[in-house]
Amino acid sequence: MEIREIKAKRIIQKTGIPGADWVINPYVGCMHGCKYCYARFVCRWRNTKEKWGEFVDVKINAPELAKKESKNKKGTITFCTVCDPYQPLEKKYKLTRKILQSLNPNLHVVILTKSDLVLRDIDVFKRFKKIDIGLTITTFDEKIKKIWEPNSPSSDKRLAALKRLKQEGFSTYVFIAPILPYLVNLENVVKKVVPYIDVLMFEDLNIPAAKQEIFSTLRKHFPELIEKYKKLDKKFWLEKIKEIKRLGKKYKKPVEIYFKHVTW
Repeated sequence: MEIREIKAKRIIQKTGIPGADWVINPYVGCMHGCKYCYARFVCRWRNTKEKWGEFVDVKINAPELAKKESKNKKGTITFCTVCDPYQPLEKKYKLTRKILQSLNPNLHVVILTKSDLVLRDIDVFKRFKKIDIGLTITTFDEKIKKIWEPNSPSSDKRLAALKRLKQEGFSTYVFIAPILPYLVNLENVVKKVVPYIDVLMFEDLNIPAAKQEIFSTLRKHFPELIEKYKKLDKKFWLEKIKEIKRLGKKYKKPVEIYFKHVTW
């Protein structure tokens, strides 16, 4: 793992993510090394031949920039798009925590992570008038989880984090993403998380963004699924939308669907 300490020119950027105005990435790169991660596109602009999951740039001046840049900002700011704000390096650098301590408390903050380290910052979250905290949970089958998300905390730890956050009174959500076709039963995930969340969010598998890694993983661990993944189409994902909406009604939770393969 190549770790570089760098100084950023800016830390708050405009974003096209639905429901957000701004984004903060304290790090570039992620130690979790998820096989399906679409953020590996950042490798295109690096001068080295490092692969996704093998490097992290640490923006050591991020807290100071956040304080200055957020002073007059309004709207919703999200953590993060090209990293996990609570990846293992956060234990050492505490950049996410320091940024949250420096950020304009009038901003609506949205956090998404795969790590139970998020619980460390409960005290800082209480600074904000409006904050939503989410955990990504793809599956509760740890064998499948370890194949696709090799270096991330267990799904059970993430579930426990959601429970604690809900007990603390925060607005919480689960991001069931990406949906791994033929490997994950969505209802098995939903029924475990519903007691501890306010919103169910779903995203499809972005194959073009990580095609080589996805099919390499399939060849090694699930060769019987290769042809099925090649045939995934709009019809498949439209059926998933119907299934998700049924689950929302059954478990009486609002759903948000972020699918790239279909338009509706």
